[in-house]
Amino acid sequence: MFDAARPSTHALLQDPAFVAALRLCGQNPIVLPDRTVLLKRRFFGMPVLMLPRALPPDDLIEQLKAAGVQRLPLVLSPERPWHRPRALRLHRPQTIAKVDLRPSAEVLRDRLHCKWRNQLKRAEAGPLKLRHSHLPADPDHPVLRREAEQARLRRYAHWPAPLTAAFAKAAPEQTHLFTANLKGQPVAHMLFLSHGGRASYHIGHTTARGKAHCAHNLLMWRAFCDLAQRGIEEIDLGLLDPRTPGLNRFKLRSGAEMVRTGGTWLRWRPWA
Repeated sequence: MFDAARPSTHALLQDPAFVAALRLCGQNPIVLPDRTVLLKRRFFGMPVLMLPRALPPDDLIEQLKAAGVQRLPLVLSPERPWHRPRALRLHRPQTIAKVDLRPSAEVLRDRLHCKWRNQLKRAEAGPLKLRHSHLPADPDHPVLRREAEQARLRRYAHWPAPLTAAFAKAAPEQTHLFTANLKGQPVAHMLFLSHGGRASYHIGHTTARGKAHCAHNLLMWRAFCDLAQRGIEEIDLGLLDPRTPGLNRFKLRSGAEMVRTGGTWLRWRPWA
């Protein structure tokens, strides 16, 4: 398994399965000797390196020199607060919702907001049937088609379907698809991707009938319980976007804590 090759604290974009998925899609990320992943992009025709969701290693300059890319602009977006005097800040820190799954199920349930917990109780007493499976490596899978349509309508950034499908092909055991069915028909789903001892919320969709039965409360709670049993210690529910207060409230009421990122920084030493 890919997970065994990395410590349990690395982010999704630093996971070997993500690197394998990029390569299946024809991209060629740089993996430094310490396994730090760098992405290659072009802005206005200029090649740029990106270090996503990781603190730069202490010997970053030496590793960049060894890879022959020390002269390229480097955009860093560390998970945790970080500051270096020779880097220019491009964007202020953002806030992520994270859930600690290490406590018992009883403690996790006590941490739920009372309204969130009441919705969960209603869903548990209702007719929904849940299924936990792996995502097929098919870019035309109904879950990925719904995600593409939802992202288009709501105008938010998301992984292209071929990249998610490539991740499923590279590491099927790291995909966790939770589906709620009503009378044999799917009415809601949530997809999580695991990476080491952590997992990230990736895709979610519900219908009017799913909303009426509080399907997402039940799906998320089942994900908490199932993933915890599989050794997952933390779930990243994604950024808290001021443009989506309802979604933010749903995440935080599930017992999530707000965690600040390290912002976005530019390091460029063309004379190096």
